[in-house]
Amino acid sequence: MVKNEDKNWWAPAVKLFAELAGWVVIPILLGVYFGNWLDSRFDTAPWLFVASVAVAFVITNVGIVRRASGAMKEISRQENEDKNKSKK
Repeated sequence: MVKNEDKNWWAPAVKLFAELAGWVVIPILLGVYFGNWLDSRFDTAPWLFVASVAVAFVITNVGIVRRASGAMKEISRQENEDKNKSKK
């Protein structure tokens, strides 16, 4: 019989991919939208657009690095647990 863990081995990878994709798409789209809105409201084209996209880019990079680092730590922790279980 196939264990539940073996059946869905890909699920954590898909979840991580979706989270990282969200960190790429959502801040950039919000930066583009609010940058255009601010430029049209204050007649500052293209400066507030460029600034908001730059801030969104920084937020995206910070979010990706933090989430990827957390995932790497979780993978290392799981590997250590598996090694400890196999030694016993």
